[in-house]
Amino acid sequence: MENPNLIIISGGPGVGKTTVLDELARLGIAYAPEVARQIIREQVASGGNALPWGDREAYTMLMLARSIGYFLAHTPAPARTFTDRGLPDTLAYARRIGLRNTREIEDACRRYRYAPMVFLAPPWKEIYHTDGERKQSYAEAEATYLDVVEVYRDCGYEAIELPKVSPPERAGFMLEKIHSGRGYDSTHH
Repeated sequence: MENPNLIIISGGPGVGKTTVLDELARLGIAYAPEVARQIIREQVASGGNALPWGDREAYTMLMLARSIGYFLAHTPAPARTFTDRGLPDTLAYARRIGLRNTREIEDACRRYRYAPMVFLAPPWKEIYHTDGERKQSYAEAEATYLDVVEVYRDCGYEAIELPKVSPPERAGFMLEKIHSGRGYDSTHH
């Protein structure tokens, strides 16, 4: 199932994804929020343990189910819609935590296809911060980014690294790449 109007922005934690999505929303472009943060909020509020610092396998399976649900809810996307992370992020997380059986996640990544061009926000120490839901160190954020780049490439997406510029400039960069249809791969690691 392909959804070429559903465009992913991903990367490690704390690198400005939501901020640039808010900028795009200000320009009238819709986006689907990140499922991981919603799951964390719900689990904390309900006293659940399906959390990155609790039952990580249960957390991963909730991310998978919620990501599929978001994909289906936004398919077909009649207009360009951005999404804060996608199904391949669940695969990157599963690999990161050493989940033994990732077949269901891999199958979902093959079955549900987003726009071929994926925007990746690189680690950016000057803007990185932690909070109650984002507890990773900056080194962990860097490692997560490398995992995300690898998974998106493994899944056959064109990875386009966002420049480290202001949110309006990042939004403009993304829109220019989409309009030109000429993405480039600048993630050299």
